Amino acid sequence: MNKKELAAKLAKTTGLSQVKAMECVNAIFDATPGQGIIAVELDAGRKVVLPGFGTFASRKRAARTGTNPATGDKIKITAKSYARFKPGKTLRERIEA
Repeated sequence: MNKKELAAKLAKTTGLSQVKAMECVNAIFDATPGQGIIAVELDAGRKVVLPGFGTFASRKRAARTGTNPATGDKIKITAKSYARFKPGKTLRERIEA
């Protein structure tokens, strides 16, 4: 399912117009800097918890030394932040069934 299909199903389920449904999807999931409710919260270092569905959070990975597999040389891998999603119990159980 892509974003357009998600908006179409949202419109059908809620009775919203397709345009309004797409606005809602964009307001929640947009990844453009300064846009999207989830992305803005993750940028600020906060979690987004949707009970039963899951948790979106940002994590930090420390800098470390790695090995270039082609040459065997040691390389520095910089620290970085990344997004993480952990499914909630209800969603996990539904998918496993």
